[in-house]
Amino acid sequence: MQRKTETLIYSTGGVVVVFLILVLVNFLAAQLRTRVDLTQGHLFTLSAGTHAVLDKLEAPVKLRFYYTQGSDDVPVDTKAYARRVEDLLAEYQQASHGKVVVEKLDPQPDSDAEDSATLDGIDAQSAGTGGDKFYLGLAVSFLDQKLAIPVLAADRERLLEYDITRAIARATVKDRPVIGVMSSLPVMGGGQLNPMTQQLPTPPWVFINELQRDFTLKKVDEVTDYIDPAIKVLLVIHPREISDDGQFAIDQFLLRGGKVIAFVDPFAYFDQQGGQMGMGQNKSSNLDKLIKTWGLTYDPGKVVLDMKYSTGEGDKKWPTLLTLTAEALNRDDIATNGLTTMMLPFPGAIGGTPAAGLTQTVLIKSSPLNQMVDSIIAQTQGEPATRGFVPSNKALSLAVKLTGKFKTAFPGGRPDEGQKPGMTKDGKPAPEVLKEAKADGAVVLVADADLIADGAAVQQQDIYGQRVVVPINGNLAFAQALVEQMAGDANLVTLRSRADASRPFIVVRELEAKAQQQYYGKLKELQDSLTETQDKLKAMQKGDGKTAAVVTPEQQKELDNFKRKATETKVALKDMRKKLRADSDALQVWTKVVNIALVPLLVALAGIFWAVYRKRRTVEV
Repeated sequence: MQRKTETLIYSTGGVVVVFLILVLVNFLAAQLRTRVDLTQGHLFTLSAGTHAVLDKLEAPVKLRFYYTQGSDDVPVDTKAYARRVEDLLAEYQQASHGKVVVEKLDPQPDSDAEDSATLDGIDAQSAGTGGDKFYLGLAVSFLDQKLAIPVLAADRERLLEYDITRAIARATVKDRPVIGVMSSLPVMGGGQLNPMTQQLPTPPWVFINELQRDFTLKKVDEVTDYIDPAIKVLLVIHPREISDDGQFAIDQFLLRGGKVIAFVDPFAYFDQQGGQMGMGQNKSSNLDKLIKTWGLTYDPGKVVLDMKYSTGEGDKKWPTLLTLTAEALNRDDIATNGLTTMMLPFPGAIGGTPAAGLTQTVLIKSSPLNQMVDSIIAQTQGEPATRGFVPSNKALSLAVKLTGKFKTAFPGGRPDEGQKPGMTKDGKPAPEVLKEAKADGAVVLVADADLIADGAAVQQQDIYGQRVVVPINGNLAFAQALVEQMAGDANLVTLRSRADASRPFIVVRELEAKAQQQYYGKLKELQDSLTETQDKLKAMQKGDGKTAAVVTPEQQKELDNFKRKATETKVALKDMRKKLRADSDALQVWTKVVNIALVPLLVALAGIFWAVYRKRRTVEV
């Protein structure tokens, strides 16, 4: 009896000890918050750039997450996306060590949360034809600064981390970033009213107008030898005849920590300096000394001719006017992700290998069906434009991004343009000439300047006296995204788009595609058989040039053969469809079994193996 009592006590004590150990382990694990992200694409892992932005927070940032929960009107896909957004916000909260505070609000109709959503700038979304509304958005506040993401759309999921991190970075900055604009084109407008011709001053480009909403713009002269350090990003647009002083100014600006977005062009169609658009003498631009130092190559006299992305058909086919699809755009970069089309009139190509210490990312590329042609014949259309075409069979880079530590293109120091020693052209004390950047910098080089011109990017309409601008492609979105990325926190430049959470059955789709190819092959076989039989019937019916009124036995035999072939083909198609459905269903079932049951089964087998192993060791002892 005593032995049974002792055994019961020991057993009960063992259970209590195991329970306490489990509680202690869970408590310690909760404090450590150590997790492993095994998802493809690391869906629940924040990038190094985001961590750097969060580490610099000096005060708490509040993220108010508005989502109408429990509503049957919210689409199922949106509900799933909202859960993923919530999970990502939890990652922000954990990574910030308390600096990011997430507040969840459920804006039901006529509730205080709905009023708060309206005040925070969150837009209501329509759930269908019934007029019901729901909210899914995010408001970021830091001290007295507030910024909203009015709609969190599932089609921007790959950019979700970038959007949230950018909002946090922008909310923590009080002053608007200063953007410098250096250009030989009248991008910022200019001129005066001509009383003789009544010609109005040239308005700024739409791209410039859009930038002025979020940034402070400052014009920079092409002949300057010094760029104001207050400028954070320098836009260089078609530097047609830039001086060595101008390139030196860009060089030193970059080495001091500035960021550069340069649009060079071998044939700027919208450069009107020679009179009419498309005409004139020198329409090319270059940054030869800088580009060479960066390790890249660019020929200002050559234009890319691309047969795949050519615009127009027949006599109007324009193979140097490129209409690009999503296939030509880098899906992993913030600036090009989500764009479906762009138009590049007469672009050049960027080649070479980046200099030591620099990393290159290709943003836009041509198809392999390209050839470099002289810019003087770039406007040739139709058959003459493609005469003697020989494809290079290698995609060309049309826009690239360079990051890393840049070195000077002027190792000998400031160009000698006759200015006073130690002074800039403006008469100010010249700063120290740098030979190498102290920190990583960023440059975007685009081999086309026309893409941001109004004529290539937008369509302007006059509606009831108001000018309405409608983008006709992704050109403006691309250029604006570049500026936003560069003008924000330096760590935003390194951010890449996230992977998609949805994972299609790729193998299933490949199986279906193969079966469909067989299906279409059977259809073609049937059509060929039908055509062949009809030709034979016509030949048999001609006789002496007269159409036979009665079908002969030979013709009847041909008809019977055709009917038999058609029946056999239809039966084969029917069997193939059945097999396709069976294979597809079986594959999906086994995929679910592997994903859902395999891991628990492996754990169970491991437990059984361990129990048998322990039992054998106990028996041996």
